[in-house]
Amino acid sequence: MTTIRRRTATRAAGLLSALAISAGMLLGTLPAHADEPSGSAAASTEAPKVDLVLDVSGSMRATDIQGKSRMSVAQQSISEVIDALPAETEFGIRTLGATYPGNDKAEGCKDTKQLYPVGKTNKVEAKTAVATLRPTGWTPIGLALRGAAQDLGDGPTTRRVVLITDGEDSCAPPDPCEVARELASRGINLVVDTLGLAHDDKTRQQLLCIANATGGTYTDVRTKEQLTEKVKQLVNRAGETYRVAPTKVAGADACPDAPLLRPGVYSDREKFSEHRVYRVPVKPGEELRASVSVTPDRAVARDYGVLLLATDTGGQELVRGTDAGSGRTDVASTGVRWSAPAQDEDEKPSSLPSGKGAAEHVVCLVVSNSFAAQAGVQAEPGLPLELTVDVAKASPAPDGPAMGLGRGWILLLVLTLAGLLAGLVFGWLARWRIAVWREN
Repeated sequence: MTTIRRRTATRAAGLLSALAISAGMLLGTLPAHADEPSGSAAASTEAPKVDLVLDVSGSMRATDIQGKSRMSVAQQSISEVIDALPAETEFGIRTLGATYPGNDKAEGCKDTKQLYPVGKTNKVEAKTAVATLRPTGWTPIGLALRGAAQDLGDGPTTRRVVLITDGEDSCAPPDPCEVARELASRGINLVVDTLGLAHDDKTRQQLLCIANATGGTYTDVRTKEQLTEKVKQLVNRAGETYRVAPTKVAGADACPDAPLLRPGVYSDREKFSEHRVYRVPVKPGEELRASVSVTPDRAVARDYGVLLLATDTGGQELVRGTDAGSGRTDVASTGVRWSAPAQDEDEKPSSLPSGKGAAEHVVCLVVSNSFAAQAGVQAEPGLPLELTVDVAKASPAPDGPAMGLGRGWILLLVLTLAGLLAGLVFGWLARWRIAVWREN
């Protein structure tokens, strides 16, 4: 019996080894996936930075958000945001109207300070600092925005200011819209996103103006959950975009006049129900990968859609991507992928101006939206649009008849061989068990 066991074990080990070697050899012939990274991405020289500017003026005592005060709702939301901060994000908090309780407007309009410095966050300290705040003074928004820009400093990557307030600036000058334009003109890659806890037209217009001046978004907040989710989204967006500051670009109405884009991230503004066109050169054997996000930064009507269409210079559609919905959304996005065909001898691909890249195809990217503004909402300026363009080596066509058939037969052969060898192993083991049973 001992001899039988040894022989059977030896044969089983040999079969399993053969199975592993055969499967490994066959699997080794399979092509690597086109999207597998060939190397680690270059590390960014700095972390994403976010400065939250919180209004702590006296009006934040109002109890009109789900039966709670505006201040308590803001504190609860910020606490949840701090708990969910990404590890790499440098986060800070600045207040306005938090310390001066008097009636001297000149003094009250200086009342902005850094509550928690921008940097790696000690969550307990940051949450404790926010919990101690009580509605107190005036509303110097313009001065607070300048302070936030100083908190964040200068650098090559995009920095975000998230302003939470329930009213318009009560201390101008400086006018917060002018301050936002001033910051945008300095070219320091600063984006200000505004969230309004009150819903009067003056406050809404001012916050929309601040956001528009810096390429940010405005959100009209109605619930604690909405405030929490929006701030989390903005913090995460800082983490997604800080490595590359979007380049401002202006799309055209038609492809011949459209700007020529190379791989990168671009920002633009698109009017309601408008289309904007951009051009991208793609060489034979390369694949275009593009995505677009359109942010409804004001109240929009139900039923909306975003379309990203790739065409050739003659208007022939190559590929399209769409996103649609029928409810409130913070962003609508879609993307496309298209591989340039290999160049034939008789084929003459579209050439670029001034003889650049004569072998390149020119793809026209058309961005369209079907958003509509709600009654009384300004249509100007357009909605923030972010376009990402990349050109990489083309992936093998998954639906090509020869390539797809070859991949299928290889996989089938591997599975068949694995099943055959596994069956043989099982058979030998079964014979061994029967032999042992008979001897006993």
